[in-house]
Amino acid sequence: MIDMKWLKEREEHQEEVQKVADQKGISLSISELMELDEQRRTLLQEVEMLRQERNQLTQDISVLMREGNRELAEPIRLNVKNINEQLTVEEKQLREIEAAYTELLMLVPNIVSPDTPIGTSDQDNVEIRSVGTPKMFEFQLRDHVELGEMHKMIDIPRGVKTAGSRNYYLTGVGVLLHRAVQQLALDMLVSKGFTLFDVPLMVRTEALMNTAFFPLGKDQTFHIPDENKWLVGTSEVPLVSYYSGETVDVTEPLKLAAASLCFRSEIGSAGKDVRGLYRVHQFAKVEQVILCEANHELSERMLQEITANAEELLQKLELPYRVMAVCTGDMSQKTYKQYDIETWMPSRGTYGETHSSSNLLDFQARRSNIRYRDQEGNMQYCHTLNNTAVASPRILIPLLENHQQEDGSIAIPKALQPYLNGMDRIKP
Repeated sequence: MIDMKWLKEREEHQEEVQKVADQKGISLSISELMELDEQRRTLLQEVEMLRQERNQLTQDISVLMREGNRELAEPIRLNVKNINEQLTVEEKQLREIEAAYTELLMLVPNIVSPDTPIGTSDQDNVEIRSVGTPKMFEFQLRDHVELGEMHKMIDIPRGVKTAGSRNYYLTGVGVLLHRAVQQLALDMLVSKGFTLFDVPLMVRTEALMNTAFFPLGKDQTFHIPDENKWLVGTSEVPLVSYYSGETVDVTEPLKLAAASLCFRSEIGSAGKDVRGLYRVHQFAKVEQVILCEANHELSERMLQEITANAEELLQKLELPYRVMAVCTGDMSQKTYKQYDIETWMPSRGTYGETHSSSNLLDFQARRSNIRYRDQEGNMQYCHTLNNTAVASPRILIPLLENHQQEDGSIAIPKALQPYLNGMDRIKP
């Protein structure tokens, strides 16, 4: 949530936020929001004055009745009746205006960093750096689906038979590989001071509203109507919600991590990435979340740190990748600054997104009401950040394809071998 005091302070701030909303593709009128805010505050003052007047008159009636002055009390009683009728009308108007105001307020985007590229889609993202060189194969490549079927690791037809499109089974060594990359990521994060969590996968609507995944992300989220709960698409939601409504100690940044199943409806992706494991309904992620003091320099440093953690994992997996600065049109409502990490996928002949890092400033903490006391004892909202340390089975695409051998075997990176009982190669 944007700081409304800051937004109302200057017209330039309103123009900036309107510009960002347009760039992020959010249908929103800041001038309408400001108008509703003015109407809301004016009507609220009127309602409060009427309530005060009614309360005072009610007390006057009580005094007169105790004194036996029923005749004097009667016209005052009629006045109270008229005020109540007026209040009924104005309170209804206030509720309607407040509802419209809140609806617009929940659409207001976070501002973006000065170094965020301007663009309309991921085609306008800007490469920051690339690490590793895509390997040139001197034999006929197999994609991850072929390799997975050859080694009895991946079974998509039975996944579709059981659960519908964009579903799959991992079997045998595929499961071991899937779990190995997650455990490698978790061990790495623990060594860097992260606290591990096992989190709820079903959350209440307010958890998704407070973390700014709703209202704009509802179409990507699976709903459980009877429970009025939702399946999370990332453990960022329950990790941030862990501290919602609380005052926390961020003398040192709070570093949280979780490995969890995640669910995504993939609405709007019909016909897109239909082959294989790139875009599926159920997957697993190891997520990093940081809460820190509201200091731009500090949260920028934390952004670089969590991005470096994801890069370190890819280097351990011996995979070529590149880091992209995400443009305005490819960013979510809540994001101030974002990097995507794309890993080389031979079967696609290009890089594919496997990781994402975001700095949200205090936008998410305002909505979740997570605060801390600064050195002067004043309450401040935290800055929050998040990063996907690894997501599987998507990471299996580059892992299998880049390490395949001519005979169909797959070399296991050294960092993963301890998690696979010393196995250095998956043989046909």
